[in-house]
Amino acid sequence: MKAQNEPNFSRRQFLGFAWMASLVGLVGQFSVAMFRFFRPRIQPGGFGDKVAAGKVDEFQSGTVSHVQKGRFYIVRLEEGGMLALWHRCTHLGCTVPWREEEGVFHCPCHSSIFTATGEVVSGPAPRPLDLFPIEVIDGQIVVDTSRSVQRASYNPSQATRI
Repeated sequence: MKAQNEPNFSRRQFLGFAWMASLVGLVGQFSVAMFRFFRPRIQPGGFGDKVAAGKVDEFQSGTVSHVQKGRFYIVRLEEGGMLALWHRCTHLGCTVPWREEEGVFHCPCHSSIFTATGEVVSGPAPRPLDLFPIEVIDGQIVVDTSRSVQRASYNPSQATRI
């Protein structure tokens, strides 16, 4: 028979419960941290959403302009159309800079070279640079970076007419 002031569980059982509670807390914290780490962080007006690139007048004919917050280039073609090219190489995903002096996009990783319209000139890249859809709203260029368009080659119908 138990004494009146004797606990309902032993010291060993208490330590076991404490150990399990701390283990559950640790696994819970780890799970929350991993969920937050892998969840995409889409900011309004940033990459993964619609990005305002600027006014139509800001982009001169025959120029290539980098829009850093949207991770794309606006190419204003001589014939009046516009392309929004993702600055990611189609080979391994490197950021491809525009080389004004050469008039080409030149991937620094494996030397893929792309024309101003994103077509592959040389290198291991399997296809042209991807496009983002463009809308013109009240004279403002808005690029939808939530969906990219893969293509096999450049076609003038891919350019947004302004």
